[in-house]
Amino acid sequence: MPTAIITTDDLREFKIELLEDIKELLKTTSSAGTKKYLKSAEMMKLLKVSPGTLQTLRINGTLPYTKIGGIIFYDADEIYKVMKENSIHNKY
Repeated sequence: MPTAIITTDDLREFKIELLEDIKELLKTTSSAGTKKYLKSAEMMKLLKVSPGTLQTLRINGTLPYTKIGGIIFYDADEIYKVMKENSIHNKY
């Protein structure tokens, strides 16, 4: 079995290629991971609530939403803002 000699230039080139691949993965993951608007099913999954609880949160004004036709959309940025505003920090 022949041996290959790896030089520091080879390692540097490998590092650059690896970093470029990681950057590309992060770009695709971050753009696919956050959508601007979420539908009700996605909201129930995100908040881990039932359809009835989600409806209650809409009715009492806790969650802002937009209804177009028969479809309800939630602005992801607004939902995260509501979550942050309502966070509770207990001191123990």
